[in-house]
Amino acid sequence: MSTEIKLKGDRAIAQIPSIKDKALRINLNENIYGTFAEIGAGQETVRHFFRAGGSSGTIAKAMSAYDKDFSDAVYGSEKDGRYVTENRLKKMLSHEVSLIEKRLSRDKHPNKMFFSYANTVATIDFAKQFKGHGWVGISYQIDPNEDYNEIILHIRFKETDAKLQQETLGILGVNLIYGAFYKYDDPKKLLRYLYDHLDKDQLEIDTINFSGPRFAHVDNRLISLQLVKNGMTDAVMFNPKAKNILPAAVLYKKNILALRGSFRPVTKVNMDMYEKSLKMFLEENKVDKENTLVIFEITLSNLRSDGEIDEKDFMDRAELLCSLGQTVMISNFQEYYKVVEYFANYTKARMGLAMGVNNLVDIFDEKYYRHLSGGILEAFGKLFFRDMKVLLYPMLDENGEITTSENLKVHPRMKELYKFFKFNGKVIDVEDYNPENLKVFSREVLKMINQGKPGWEPMLPAGVAEIIKEKQLFGYDPNKVFTE
Repeated sequence: MSTEIKLKGDRAIAQIPSIKDKALRINLNENIYGTFAEIGAGQETVRHFFRAGGSSGTIAKAMSAYDKDFSDAVYGSEKDGRYVTENRLKKMLSHEVSLIEKRLSRDKHPNKMFFSYANTVATIDFAKQFKGHGWVGISYQIDPNEDYNEIILHIRFKETDAKLQQETLGILGVNLIYGAFYKYDDPKKLLRYLYDHLDKDQLEIDTINFSGPRFAHVDNRLISLQLVKNGMTDAVMFNPKAKNILPAAVLYKKNILALRGSFRPVTKVNMDMYEKSLKMFLEENKVDKENTLVIFEITLSNLRSDGEIDEKDFMDRAELLCSLGQTVMISNFQEYYKVVEYFANYTKARMGLAMGVNNLVDIFDEKYYRHLSGGILEAFGKLFFRDMKVLLYPMLDENGEITTSENLKVHPRMKELYKFFKFNGKVIDVEDYNPENLKVFSREVLKMINQGKPGWEPMLPAGVAEIIKEKQLFGYDPNKVFTE
């Protein structure tokens, strides 16, 4: 092995153990013992343990039920008939752990920490239209007398060769098992170590969940934030119950209405924009109410404080939005066209972007597109080529005048371009808004909360002020007395 040291995150590459060394360390630990069940891409993970040596002390069983009938006979059939799903993976883990406990006597193995590793994967197809994805997980013990912990993740392959994808899966599997046993006390580091000897151009991890006694303190939303922060995925999502959800599962073939903002905190303006724009969106042709998803999006840049991610601030915003029954997305996207491109990976149905006047003016600012060879025209081609419309919420300017799509001002060079999209119905004004809400600004509400200044509560949706006070969010201090 080369002794050259290169930096990878907070470690030197020369200090990262090889995949063989990781597998061997697991094999030589006399207390780690379990099973491997891999479906869809070969027995790519377990082969590293067989080749490392000493595998008889680690591997109780290795199997791969490729035939669907065999797989159903072992793990049961799925109602939707699919095999590469989270539910399938959980069934596999549950079944295999149950067999370990039934077939191996605790009297004979009092010190054994049992585990079951499983994956269900679809690699790239022959036509190379679908790059492949899969669910990977491990259920395991850290103490023989303790309940099982579980780590489950969803992956997307980026390579365009099935053999390379299989090799990538095998490396990931070893990293996961090694991290589960030796890095469980620091889930954030464990997450980064999943990419040991892998590149982000090979693999995307877009969902991960930790559970069990050793992860009782873990907030999976914060772990998801790390996925975006570390560049492991472009976006993560949470449902109204504030639980991680797989973006592909909820976005697939949906009509999507997205609202981007800081939501610091969420105000009556945000909710009025949501309610009025949704009403208009549902009146559009090709939009089915039962097939429509509303997403409140926060970009990573809006989560930064002094250059770093403020995790508590993130928690405050996500919690409030979820408490209002909303689906939240955290993304790495700076530009709106990237948001639309991301959604277009999962749906061809009509999309809408609800935004304020300032946001639309920013979209027509050329400085945001200097990195594109085609500049703003390339960006707008990506933004408006899709079946997408902007629903524009008005703004009250400093002179007390209301600005809409009819009188907003863009840079002189952009006037004709703006007129083109406006004329073609790509930008429409939100109607029936509440004029009183135009006087509410998140930054002013936040300032009042921080200063202990009274009177901010009526600017927020019902119930939000109570949550802020109860949990002391956004710097709220009940003992702080406002002074001019």
